Amino acid sequence: MFYKRTLTNGMRLVVEEIPSVRSVSLGVWIHTGSRDESQSTNGISHFLEHMMFKGTEKRSARQIAELFDGIGGHVNAFTSKEYTCYYAKVLDEHFSIALETIADMLLNSKFDSEELAKERKVIIEEIKMYEDTPDDQVHDLMAATIYPDHTLGYTILGPEANLLSFTRDDIVNYVKARYTPDNMVLAVAGNVQIDEVHQAAEQFFSGLSGKCQQIDHRPPVFHANRQVRQKATEQAHICLSTTGFAFDAPEVYPLILLNNIVGGSSSSRLFQEIREERGMAYSVYSYYASYRDGGTFGVYAGTSPDQAQQVVDLTYQILAAVADKGVTEEELRKAKEQVKGSLMLSLESTVSRMNRVGKNELLLNKQVTLDETINRINEVSIDRLKQIAGQICGGPWAMAAIGPFNELNLPE
Repeated sequence: MFYKRTLTNGMRLVVEEIPSVRSVSLGVWIHTGSRDESQSTNGISHFLEHMMFKGTEKRSARQIAELFDGIGGHVNAFTSKEYTCYYAKVLDEHFSIALETIADMLLNSKFDSEELAKERKVIIEEIKMYEDTPDDQVHDLMAATIYPDHTLGYTILGPEANLLSFTRDDIVNYVKARYTPDNMVLAVAGNVQIDEVHQAAEQFFSGLSGKCQQIDHRPPVFHANRQVRQKATEQAHICLSTTGFAFDAPEVYPLILLNNIVGGSSSSRLFQEIREERGMAYSVYSYYASYRDGGTFGVYAGTSPDQAQQVVDLTYQILAAVADKGVTEEELRKAKEQVKGSLMLSLESTVSRMNRVGKNELLLNKQVTLDETINRINEVSIDRLKQIAGQICGGPWAMAAIGPFNELNLPE
């Protein structure tokens, strides 16, 4: 059973009661991320996420960690381009202490100057680790390539120079501006009752107040640029990208199926042709990203530098064939079953259910039921999918690559 309520302070609460399990997953979702930063503040959302775990007036950082370990639970957080989430999964009997602790972190973190200094070093090490992971780094290079003059092109970690410049006042002011009840959602899924959750949320988040400092977001404009970063790697890491759809666009449903057919599964065209038939890559896949006012569709491949151009050419041929001829009825049938199966299996996890209801409320301000989603998937016709395939796979394509070469070309 699903419930939605609004707390006295305006914070939204969404709860899915699942009495057949013994766990509870809870997450506080904040509608802010790297897209909401400026050039000088890029990285502050992620830095703040780290600092929320570094101690409150009531608990030290060690005590927070020991508390969740002591109840056999798990707590973590993540920052994306458009939202931040702090979440935990615990046994149902420990729900109240988990919720109170996360509320304590979000409302009462001290942002101690010594902890700030230490966490700067931690994140700088994270950036260095990221620099040594080109298969991740190439996606940031891709974003900067297609959005060179937009905040969606910013990295989530931010540049080291920014991290070194952030002060405690910067952190506190960012919290006041963005961590406000009207910009937050509390999502809970598991063996709980709505009245119990509502009462606890009212108690623990009563100190949260203020109004979100609105930002005038410009819609992103896609640029079909190409960028190659020379680096002494064993593999070439390549991304191709084109425009996609916003997360509330009806075209997202055929795009999900198209992604599955092109490169989102082990039976997809890219995987079968490039990896299985030719043995030219270990990792090759397609993906999509949706934002509030736009999106992208992309392909990644990692291959030996001496066959990088061949992989690019082959990928382009596969995409061009999909754009020109569409897909088969059998491909569409299998994609629908795979997508529906993955969705149903994910619902066996309370974390997945919490993520689903939390993101729906935060991004769409409504819930899309499982039946609605399955119906929208089933409704996609072969003609509609061919239309979307022509629109997406026909490009124009941008390219980003990292590897020990100076040049890589897309076919004209």
